[in-house]
Amino acid sequence: MRIALVGAGAFGEKHLAGLKNVPDAEVVTVVSASEAESRKLADQFGVADVSDDYEATLQRDDIDAVILTTPTPMHAAQAIQAMDAGKHVEVEIPAADSWADAQAVLAKQQETGLVCMVGHTRRFNPSHQYVKQQIDAGKFTIQAMDIETFFFRRTNTNAKGEPRSWTDHLLWHHSAHSIDIFQYMTGAKVVKANILQGPKHPDLGIAMDQSIQMKTDKGQILTLALSFNNDGPLGTFFRYIGDTGTYIARYDDLVNGREEPIDVSNVDISMNGIELQDREFVAAIREGREPNSSIAQVMDCYRVIGELAESLEQQDGWS
Repeated sequence: MRIALVGAGAFGEKHLAGLKNVPDAEVVTVVSASEAESRKLADQFGVADVSDDYEATLQRDDIDAVILTTPTPMHAAQAIQAMDAGKHVEVEIPAADSWADAQAVLAKQQETGLVCMVGHTRRFNPSHQYVKQQIDAGKFTIQAMDIETFFFRRTNTNAKGEPRSWTDHLLWHHSAHSIDIFQYMTGAKVVKANILQGPKHPDLGIAMDQSIQMKTDKGQILTLALSFNNDGPLGTFFRYIGDTGTYIARYDDLVNGREEPIDVSNVDISMNGIELQDREFVAAIREGREPNSSIAQVMDCYRVIGELAESLEQQDGWS
């Protein structure tokens, strides 16, 4: 599978590190806003070809698929461009930063029949896979989930601490991981949702703290706290509260409610969630099937986020 990696930032590096372990994957080129950016990342992974022209890259016959790790505001348009050019596409989370754009990506996938997968990595992390296996085996049923997404980002920087040309967003980006995994794990639909947020940062123009509550049609509840103000342990921490126990997932690590470690080393072929995500993308293309985390499967996540975004607009109107 011949792939163009588009976006030379922190997550572009994560995907290249994962793809080198996928036997059927060949990264043909690295594309970014400048050839210098592309070359810097490509050289780390032995990719000879680089480009600063996404449109020209899409016209190449030696590329089957693209992986987009570009700024969030570009995701929807670039995913649609890829499918218009006949390329399969894996777009990093979020698929879009509006409900209308998410719907447009789905419509293009349905029109073309190409694989369009979204980077909801939590579905692939071995820690979360283990919990899903317990659910599927009938050994565990979720009653509630508590999730904390905490970062310290009072400047416009990425996961590596490098300057960003765009502004990250707690709701459209970071909550998407949690809202999707909540519905995926419960097998239920969110029917009630509420959001509150703190003051907007004077320079970044975004809310730095948010609180989200949800309920499914099966009665499970989600309590989600998000902050860019947290000066402490960073990341997202998932607490699964069920009828037969409690699990706490921290990326690829899993413990029970008493903080006793659970071995997840044999859950899948790798412990790297990004690699497993990319393996699924390549396999779905080769096998001509819908991938886990397809745009169709994650649409209800973006429906809920769109409703929450609309609620915030109404709240701003009342203030």
